[in-house]
Amino acid sequence: MTRPVISSSGLFTPSESISNAELVASLNAWTDNWNAEHADEIKAGTLEAKQHSSVEFIEKASGIKSRYVIDRVGVLDPKIMAPRIPERPNEQISLLAEIAVAAAREAMNRAGREPKDIGAVICAASNMQRAYPAMAVEVQDAIGAQGFAFDMNVACSSATFGIQTGADFVRAGHAKSVLMVNPEICSGHLNFTDRDSHFIFGDVATAVLIEAEEIAPKGAWSILGTHLKTQFSNNIRNNFGFLNRTAPEGIGKADKLFVQEGRKVFKEVVPMVSQMILGEMDRLGLAATDLKRLWLHQANAGMNRLIAEKVLGHEASEDESPTVLDTYANTSSAGSIIAFHKHSSDFKPGDKGLICSFGAGYSAGTVFVEKRA
Repeated sequence: MTRPVISSSGLFTPSESISNAELVASLNAWTDNWNAEHADEIKAGTLEAKQHSSVEFIEKASGIKSRYVIDRVGVLDPKIMAPRIPERPNEQISLLAEIAVAAAREAMNRAGREPKDIGAVICAASNMQRAYPAMAVEVQDAIGAQGFAFDMNVACSSATFGIQTGADFVRAGHAKSVLMVNPEICSGHLNFTDRDSHFIFGDVATAVLIEAEEIAPKGAWSILGTHLKTQFSNNIRNNFGFLNRTAPEGIGKADKLFVQEGRKVFKEVVPMVSQMILGEMDRLGLAATDLKRLWLHQANAGMNRLIAEKVLGHEASEDESPTVLDTYANTSSAGSIIAFHKHSSDFKPGDKGLICSFGAGYSAGTVFVEKRA
């Protein structure tokens, strides 16, 4: 059986960024306008006044300090409070595919791959720009690859699920080189008027190249083991979909954007993910001291701190569990891949680490890797 490896990764970062201070200013201006418009109802007690946000609140709740976005103007306009992304004609590449291709080209260049080398493309992300044709097929066409392509959505765990799927294709001989991309325009499904979540997400795209070890370049990563888990929960939800068109009265409701019960998620996901990681380490015969670094999903600084502590047996240093959350915010499936991409160049042959995701579903995935010579 052919052994799969991770040959390379790629990253696309938007040129525009929004600081917490800028985001707070826009929300507070919107809040003041909303409260003024509903002053009579608020005075009568039939509506509650909206509360201001603050930089201190955001950083304490999440650890986020800024985020990259595709469109900052619409997000920061108190009259809009959403990205404004012009629709493109069918003859032009879609925005989601465009940023995926940018990340894909970096991954391919780092591995020395040509389009003809790619046998499969997986687009694994939390939201697709359209239902069909598949975003992955458009990416495949844009880079000039052959073989097959398809989309998959496991919310924040899409990348680790995509890596295992690509690795399974390599093992089974369906493709020798699988390109897995994670284009995430998370600002498009975020409610920027909700004080409790307006700061959470950012936009980005990542890519991972999973290949047969016999064709892998020097310095690739052996995949020691992968494990996936799902458990149904309503605590993180987005109800937008094509069936919304059959229920016009539902369009525009808050649950058609990202909603979550943050405290419940924290309480339930931390032990679930910690136990999953420890169980997989036991299966693979790995001790905490064998792991040089954890590249965890970048959702919340507190969650990462607790999970890392449970896995390592001590509070993790920034080197042991690096953070990109402060500048990128939560980028859904791309978060752990950004951390891996930016904080793995110092690994020597034999060094081991963990790529781990967790999020809506609930879903969670682990990918244990070892640096090759």
